[in-house]
Amino acid sequence: MGYKISEIENKIICGDNLEVLQQIPDNSIDLIYIDPPFFSNRHYEEIWHDGAEVRSFEDRWKGGINQYLNWMESRLRQLHRILKDTGSVYLHCDWHAGHYLKVLMDSIFDNKNFMNEIVWCYRTGGASKEHFSRKHDTIFFYSRSNKKTFNPIKERIYYEKPFFSPKVDDQGRYFADVLPVDWWEIPAVINISKERVGYPTQKPEALLERIINASSNEGDIVLDAFCGCGTTIAVAHKLKRNWIGIDVSPNACRLIQQRLRRLGVTAEIIGMPTTEAEIKALSENEFLAWVGRKLQARINPKRTGDMGIDGWCSLNQVPIQIKQSVRIGRNVVDNFESAIRRMNKNQGVIVAFSFTRGAYDEVARIRKELDIKLTTVKELLESK
Repeated sequence: MGYKISEIENKIICGDNLEVLQQIPDNSIDLIYIDPPFFSNRHYEEIWHDGAEVRSFEDRWKGGINQYLNWMESRLRQLHRILKDTGSVYLHCDWHAGHYLKVLMDSIFDNKNFMNEIVWCYRTGGASKEHFSRKHDTIFFYSRSNKKTFNPIKERIYYEKPFFSPKVDDQGRYFADVLPVDWWEIPAVINISKERVGYPTQKPEALLERIINASSNEGDIVLDAFCGCGTTIAVAHKLKRNWIGIDVSPNACRLIQQRLRRLGVTAEIIGMPTTEAEIKALSENEFLAWVGRKLQARINPKRTGDMGIDGWCSLNQVPIQIKQSVRIGRNVVDNFESAIRRMNKNQGVIVAFSFTRGAYDEVARIRKELDIKLTTVKELLESK
Protein backbone atom coordinates (compact mmCIF):
# COMPACT_ATOMS: atom_id res chain seq x y z
CA MET A 1 0.00 0.00 0.00
CA GLY A 2 1.46 3.33 -1.08
CA TYR A 3 1.62 6.78 0.44
CA LYS A 4 -0.92 9.51 0.04
CA ILE A 5 0.81 12.76 -0.87
CA SER A 6 -0.70 14.42 2.19
CA GLU A 7 1.08 11.82 4.37
CA ILE A 8 4.57 12.68 3.12
CA GLU A 9 4.29 16.34 2.11
CA ASN A 10 6.84 18.47 3.99
CA LYS A 11 8.41 15.36 5.53
CA ILE A 12 11.82 13.71 5.36
CA ILE A 13 11.79 10.02 4.44
CA CYS A 14 14.69 7.81 5.49
CA GLY A 15 15.12 4.81 3.21
CA ASP A 16 16.15 3.41 -0.15
CA ASN A 17 14.72 5.95 -2.58
CA LEU A 18 13.65 3.26 -5.05
CA GLU A 19 11.43 1.64 -2.41
CA VAL A 20 10.08 5.03 -1.34
CA LEU A 21 9.41 6.26 -4.89
CA GLN A 22 7.47 3.09 -5.67
CA GLN A 23 4.97 4.12 -2.97
CA ILE A 24 4.37 7.65 -4.31
CA PRO A 25 1.25 8.14 -6.51
CA ASP A 26 1.44 8.69 -10.27
CA ASN A 27 1.50 12.27 -11.59
CA SER A 28 1.78 13.87 -8.16
CA ILE A 29 5.04 15.88 -8.15
CA ASP A 30 5.57 19.32 -9.73
CA LEU A 31 9.37 19.52 -9.73
CA ILE A 32 12.17 17.01 -9.17
CA TYR A 33 15.82 17.83 -8.58
CA ILE A 34 18.30 15.02 -7.98
CA ASP A 35 22.01 15.08 -7.23
CA PRO A 36 22.79 11.34 -7.31
CA PRO A 37 26.19 9.65 -7.01
CA PHE A 38 28.37 10.71 -9.96
CA PHE A 39 30.10 7.37 -10.65
CA SER A 40 33.26 9.01 -9.32
CA ASN A 41 34.64 5.78 -7.77
CA ARG A 42 35.42 7.74 -4.62
CA HIS A 43 34.56 7.44 -0.94
CA TYR A 44 33.40 10.76 0.46
CA GLU A 45 33.89 11.38 4.15
CA GLU A 46 33.87 14.40 6.41
CA ILE A 47 33.86 14.79 10.19
CA TRP A 48 31.04 17.03 11.39
CA HIS A 49 32.41 20.04 13.28
CA ASP A 50 31.04 18.90 16.66
CA GLY A 51 32.91 15.61 16.25
CA ALA A 52 29.78 13.57 16.93
CA GLU A 53 29.31 12.09 13.47
CA VAL A 54 31.04 11.17 10.25
CA ARG A 55 29.20 12.26 7.13
CA SER A 56 30.05 9.82 4.36
CA PHE A 57 28.83 7.95 1.34
CA GLU A 58 30.28 5.47 -1.10
CA ASP A 59 30.34 6.19 -4.84
CA ARG A 60 32.07 3.00 -5.98
CA TRP A 61 30.43 0.46 -8.29
CA LYS A 62 31.83 -3.09 -8.41
CA GLY A 63 29.96 -3.86 -11.62
CA GLY A 64 31.25 -0.76 -13.39
CA ILE A 65 29.18 1.60 -15.50
CA ASN A 66 26.54 -0.99 -16.36
CA GLN A 67 25.69 -1.61 -12.71
CA TYR A 68 25.55 2.14 -12.09
CA LEU A 69 23.25 2.76 -15.07
CA ASN A 70 20.93 -0.10 -14.12
CA TRP A 71 20.73 1.33 -10.60
CA MET A 72 19.96 4.80 -11.96
CA GLU A 73 17.48 3.61 -14.59
CA SER A 74 15.13 1.98 -12.08
CA ARG A 75 15.00 5.23 -10.11
CA LEU A 76 14.62 7.50 -13.14
CA ARG A 77 11.65 5.45 -14.36
CA GLN A 78 9.94 5.95 -11.00
CA LEU A 79 10.65 9.69 -11.15
CA HIS A 80 9.09 9.84 -14.62
CA ARG A 81 6.00 8.04 -13.31
CA ILE A 82 5.38 10.36 -10.37
CA LEU A 83 6.02 13.61 -12.27
CA LYS A 84 2.99 15.66 -13.30
CA ASP A 85 2.41 16.49 -16.96
CA THR A 86 3.23 20.09 -16.06
CA GLY A 87 6.35 19.01 -14.19
CA SER A 88 10.09 19.07 -14.83
CA VAL A 89 13.12 17.15 -13.64
CA TYR A 90 16.69 18.38 -13.20
CA LEU A 91 19.43 15.73 -13.08
CA HIS A 92 22.75 16.94 -11.66
CA CYS A 93 25.88 15.06 -12.80
CA ASP A 94 29.42 15.62 -14.06
CA TRP A 95 31.93 14.29 -16.57
CA HIS A 96 32.16 10.83 -15.03
CA ALA A 97 28.83 9.53 -16.36
CA GLY A 98 26.93 12.53 -17.74
CA HIS A 99 27.04 11.35 -21.36
CA TYR A 100 25.61 7.94 -20.37
CA LEU A 101 22.89 9.57 -18.26
CA LYS A 102 21.86 11.88 -21.12
CA VAL A 103 21.14 8.85 -23.33
CA LEU A 104 19.25 7.19 -20.49
CA MET A 105 17.17 10.32 -19.84
CA ASP A 106 16.34 10.61 -23.55
CA SER A 107 14.98 7.07 -23.55
CA ILE A 108 12.86 7.53 -20.40
CA PHE A 109 11.63 11.13 -20.70
CA ASP A 110 11.78 11.27 -24.56
CA ASN A 111 14.38 13.42 -26.24
CA LYS A 112 11.69 15.83 -27.46
CA ASN A 113 11.20 16.79 -23.81
CA PHE A 114 14.87 17.66 -23.36
CA MET A 115 15.03 21.37 -22.53
CA ASN A 116 18.60 22.25 -21.57
CA GLU A 117 22.03 21.01 -20.76
CA ILE A 118 22.90 23.52 -18.05
CA VAL A 119 26.56 24.01 -17.24
CA TRP A 120 27.23 25.09 -13.66
CA CYS A 121 30.66 26.75 -13.55
CA TYR A 122 32.54 27.25 -10.30
CA ARG A 123 36.00 28.06 -9.01
CA THR A 124 37.38 25.70 -6.39
CA GLY A 125 40.85 24.60 -5.32
CA GLY A 126 42.92 22.11 -7.24
CA ALA A 127 44.39 22.22 -10.73
CA SER A 128 45.92 19.72 -13.13
CA LYS A 129 49.08 19.83 -15.19
CA GLU A 130 47.88 16.91 -17.31
CA HIS A 131 44.59 18.36 -18.61
CA PHE A 132 42.36 21.42 -18.34
CA SER A 133 41.01 21.71 -14.80
CA ARG A 134 37.50 20.31 -14.45
CA LYS A 135 35.49 23.16 -12.95
CA HIS A 136 31.90 22.57 -14.00
CA ASP A 137 28.99 20.20 -13.44
CA THR A 138 26.16 19.40 -15.85
CA ILE A 139 22.45 19.60 -15.08
CA PHE A 140 20.05 17.98 -17.56
CA PHE A 141 16.66 19.68 -17.61
CA TYR A 142 13.70 17.66 -18.97
CA SER A 143 9.98 18.34 -18.96
CA ARG A 144 7.26 15.70 -18.65
CA SER A 145 5.36 17.18 -21.61
CA ASN A 146 4.93 20.42 -23.55
CA LYS A 147 2.65 21.65 -20.74
CA LYS A 148 5.55 22.28 -18.38
CA THR A 149 5.64 25.09 -15.84
CA PHE A 150 8.41 27.55 -16.69
CA ASN A 151 8.83 31.03 -15.27
CA PRO A 152 11.35 33.11 -17.24
CA ILE A 153 13.64 34.60 -14.65
CA LYS A 154 16.09 37.42 -15.11
CA GLU A 155 19.55 38.08 -13.76
CA ARG A 156 21.34 41.38 -13.42
CA ILE A 157 24.56 42.00 -15.31
CA TYR A 158 26.76 45.09 -15.04
CA TYR A 159 28.61 47.09 -17.70
CA GLU A 160 31.55 49.46 -17.55
CA LYS A 161 29.98 51.76 -20.17
CA PRO A 162 26.37 52.53 -21.09
CA PHE A 163 24.78 51.29 -24.32
CA PHE A 164 21.27 51.30 -25.78
CA SER A 165 18.99 52.38 -22.91
CA PRO A 166 21.21 52.16 -19.84
CA LYS A 167 19.92 51.72 -16.32
CA VAL A 168 21.89 52.93 -13.32
CA ASP A 169 21.68 51.48 -9.81
CA ASP A 170 22.03 53.43 -6.57
CA GLN A 171 25.80 52.91 -6.70
CA GLY A 172 26.10 54.49 -10.12
CA ARG A 173 26.73 51.22 -11.98
CA TYR A 174 25.26 50.54 -15.42
CA PHE A 175 23.21 47.38 -15.57
CA ALA A 176 20.66 45.36 -17.50
CA ASP A 177 18.26 42.62 -16.40
CA VAL A 178 18.51 39.80 -18.92
CA LEU A 179 17.24 36.26 -19.38
CA PRO A 180 19.92 33.83 -18.19
CA VAL A 181 21.73 31.51 -20.58
CA ASP A 182 22.43 27.82 -20.02
CA TRP A 183 25.78 28.30 -18.27
CA TRP A 184 25.64 29.56 -14.72
CA GLU A 185 28.52 31.00 -12.75
CA ILE A 186 27.52 30.38 -9.14
CA PRO A 187 30.15 30.01 -6.37
CA ALA A 188 30.51 26.51 -4.94
CA VAL A 189 30.18 25.80 -1.23
CA ILE A 190 33.69 25.77 0.26
CA ASN A 191 35.11 25.53 3.79
CA ILE A 192 34.56 29.22 4.57
CA SER A 193 31.08 29.47 3.00
CA LYS A 194 28.46 30.77 5.44
CA GLU A 195 25.89 28.21 4.31
CA ARG A 196 28.23 25.24 4.69
CA VAL A 197 26.78 22.54 6.95
CA GLY A 198 29.64 20.05 6.80
CA TYR A 199 28.38 17.57 4.21
CA PRO A 200 30.36 16.13 1.28
CA THR A 201 29.22 17.41 -2.15
CA GLN A 202 26.96 20.14 -0.70
CA LYS A 203 25.46 22.36 -3.42
CA PRO A 204 24.88 26.13 -3.08
CA GLU A 205 21.45 27.50 -2.31
CA ALA A 206 21.68 29.99 -5.20
CA LEU A 207 21.78 27.07 -7.65
CA LEU A 208 18.57 25.57 -6.26
CA GLU A 209 16.88 28.98 -6.01
CA ARG A 210 17.25 29.43 -9.76
CA ILE A 211 15.90 25.96 -10.57
CA ILE A 212 12.95 26.11 -8.15
CA ASN A 213 11.94 29.65 -9.17
CA ALA A 214 12.06 28.75 -12.85
CA SER A 215 10.18 25.44 -12.80
CA SER A 216 7.64 25.68 -9.98
CA ASN A 217 5.19 28.04 -8.34
CA GLU A 218 4.33 28.76 -4.72
CA GLY A 219 2.45 25.83 -3.21
CA ASP A 220 3.88 23.28 -5.68
CA ILE A 221 5.56 20.08 -4.49
CA VAL A 222 9.33 19.82 -4.95
CA LEU A 223 10.95 16.41 -4.49
CA ASP A 224 14.61 15.56 -3.97
CA ALA A 225 15.27 11.81 -3.93
CA PHE A 226 18.96 12.16 -2.96
CA CYS A 227 18.55 15.07 -0.59
CA GLY A 228 21.84 14.73 1.34
CA CYS A 229 22.18 17.79 3.56
CA GLY A 230 18.84 19.23 2.45
CA THR A 231 19.74 22.24 0.30
CA THR A 232 16.77 21.59 -2.02
CA ILE A 233 14.45 21.21 0.96
CA ALA A 234 15.66 24.37 2.71
CA VAL A 235 15.37 26.47 -0.44
CA ALA A 236 11.95 25.05 -1.31
CA HIS A 237 10.70 26.04 2.15
CA LYS A 238 12.13 29.56 1.83
CA LEU A 239 10.41 29.94 -1.56
CA LYS A 240 7.05 28.80 -0.13
CA ARG A 241 6.95 25.46 -1.90
CA ASN A 242 5.92 22.17 -0.37
CA TRP A 243 8.58 19.50 -0.45
CA ILE A 244 9.49 15.83 0.01
CA GLY A 245 13.03 14.80 0.88
CA ILE A 246 14.36 11.24 0.61
CA ASP A 247 17.74 9.93 1.73
CA VAL A 248 19.02 6.50 2.73
CA SER A 249 21.28 7.91 5.44
CA PRO A 250 19.84 8.47 8.94
CA ASN A 251 22.72 10.91 9.53
CA ALA A 252 21.69 12.96 6.50
CA CYS A 253 18.03 12.95 7.54
CA ARG A 254 18.89 14.25 10.99
CA LEU A 255 21.10 16.92 9.46
CA ILE A 256 18.22 18.09 7.27
CA GLN A 257 15.95 18.14 10.31
CA GLN A 258 18.47 20.31 12.17
CA ARG A 259 18.85 22.61 9.18
CA LEU A 260 15.10 23.11 8.94
CA ARG A 261 14.88 23.69 12.67
CA ARG A 262 17.13 26.73 12.19
CA LEU A 263 14.51 28.01 9.75
CA GLY A 264 11.78 27.56 12.35
CA VAL A 265 10.45 24.32 10.86
CA THR A 266 9.79 21.17 12.87
CA ALA A 267 10.06 18.39 10.29
CA GLU A 268 9.08 14.77 10.87
CA ILE A 269 11.38 11.97 9.71
CA ILE A 270 9.62 8.83 8.46
CA GLY A 271 11.38 5.46 8.38
CA MET A 272 14.28 5.89 10.79
CA PRO A 273 15.84 2.56 11.95
CA THR A 274 14.25 1.38 15.20
CA THR A 275 15.02 -2.36 15.44
CA GLU A 276 18.19 -4.37 16.02
CA ALA A 277 18.02 -5.72 12.47
CA GLU A 278 17.73 -2.22 11.01
CA ILE A 279 20.59 -0.94 13.16
CA LYS A 280 22.77 -3.89 12.12
CA ALA A 281 22.10 -3.11 8.46
CA LEU A 282 23.54 0.42 8.80
CA SER A 283 26.88 1.25 7.23
CA GLU A 284 29.88 1.39 9.58
CA ASN A 285 29.84 5.18 9.83
CA GLU A 286 26.08 5.30 10.27
CA PHE A 287 26.35 2.75 13.07
CA LEU A 288 29.14 4.70 14.78
CA ALA A 289 27.04 7.84 14.60
CA TRP A 290 23.96 6.07 15.96
CA VAL A 291 25.89 4.79 18.99
CA GLY A 292 27.51 8.19 19.40
CA ARG A 293 24.15 9.91 19.64
CA LYS A 294 22.83 7.35 22.11
CA LEU A 295 25.85 7.79 24.40
CA GLN A 296 26.22 11.53 23.76
CA ALA A 297 29.71 10.72 22.54
CA ARG A 298 32.34 12.29 20.32
CA ILE A 299 33.45 9.90 17.56
CA ASN A 300 37.16 9.36 16.94
CA PRO A 301 37.98 10.76 13.46
CA LYS A 302 40.79 8.19 13.03
CA ARG A 303 39.86 4.99 11.22
CA THR A 304 43.30 3.39 11.51
CA GLY A 305 45.77 3.67 14.34
CA ASP A 306 42.98 4.59 16.73
CA MET A 307 44.44 2.43 19.54
CA GLY A 308 41.09 0.63 19.80
CA ILE A 309 39.20 3.78 20.81
CA ASP A 310 36.21 4.68 18.64
CA GLY A 311 35.05 7.66 20.69
CA TRP A 312 34.66 9.34 24.06
CA CYS A 313 31.59 10.13 26.13
CA SER A 314 31.23 13.89 25.87
CA LEU A 315 30.38 14.41 29.54
CA ASN A 316 33.33 12.63 31.18
CA GLN A 317 35.63 11.59 28.30
CA VAL A 318 35.19 7.87 29.04
CA PRO A 319 36.68 5.92 26.09
CA ILE A 320 34.32 3.84 23.95
CA GLN A 321 34.83 0.88 21.63
CA ILE A 322 32.06 0.13 19.14
CA LYS A 323 31.60 -3.27 17.47
CA GLN A 324 28.93 -3.84 14.82
CA SER A 325 28.90 -7.59 15.44
CA VAL A 326 27.69 -10.33 17.80
CA ARG A 327 29.36 -12.48 20.46
CA ILE A 328 32.21 -10.14 21.28
CA GLY A 329 34.67 -12.16 23.35
CA ARG A 330 37.33 -11.96 26.04
CA ASN A 331 40.11 -10.97 23.61
CA VAL A 332 38.30 -7.71 22.71
CA VAL A 333 37.96 -6.86 26.40
CA ASP A 334 41.67 -7.63 26.96
CA ASN A 335 42.73 -5.34 24.12
CA PHE A 336 40.40 -2.57 25.26
CA GLU A 337 41.73 -2.93 28.79
CA SER A 338 45.27 -2.32 27.48
CA ALA A 339 44.13 0.74 25.53
CA ILE A 340 42.45 2.20 28.61
CA ARG A 341 45.55 1.68 30.74
CA ARG A 342 47.71 3.44 28.13
CA MET A 343 45.38 6.42 28.37
CA ASN A 344 45.54 6.41 32.19
CA LYS A 345 41.77 5.94 32.35
CA ASN A 346 39.91 3.72 34.78
CA GLN A 347 36.59 3.48 32.91
CA GLY A 348 35.40 2.39 29.48
CA VAL A 349 32.40 1.23 27.46
CA ILE A 350 32.17 -1.44 24.78
CA VAL A 351 29.06 -1.48 22.60
CA ALA A 352 28.07 -4.52 20.50
CA PHE A 353 25.04 -6.63 19.63
CA SER A 354 26.00 -9.35 22.13
CA PHE A 355 28.90 -10.59 24.28
CA THR A 356 30.19 -14.03 25.25
CA ARG A 357 30.33 -15.39 28.79
CA GLY A 358 34.13 -14.99 28.59
CA ALA A 359 33.78 -11.25 27.98
CA TYR A 360 31.55 -10.81 31.03
CA ASP A 361 33.91 -12.94 33.15
CA GLU A 362 36.91 -10.80 32.15
CA VAL A 363 35.06 -7.59 33.02
CA ALA A 364 34.19 -9.04 36.42
CA ARG A 365 37.81 -10.13 37.01
CA ILE A 366 39.26 -6.62 36.55
CA ARG A 367 36.38 -4.71 38.14
CA LYS A 368 38.45 -3.58 41.15
CA GLU A 369 41.00 -1.95 38.83
CA LEU A 370 38.93 -0.93 35.80
CA ASP A 371 35.23 -0.28 35.33
CA ILE A 372 34.39 -1.55 31.83
CA LYS A 373 30.72 -1.61 30.92
CA LEU A 374 29.45 -4.01 28.25
CA THR A 375 26.42 -2.44 26.56
CA THR A 376 24.24 -4.10 23.93
CA VAL A 377 22.44 -2.41 21.06
CA LYS A 378 19.18 -3.72 22.53
CA GLU A 379 19.93 -1.86 25.77
CA LEU A 380 20.61 1.34 23.82
CA LEU A 381 17.38 0.95 21.88
CA GLU A 382 15.42 0.58 25.11
CA SER A 383 17.17 3.47 26.87
CA LYS A 384 15.93 7.02 26.90
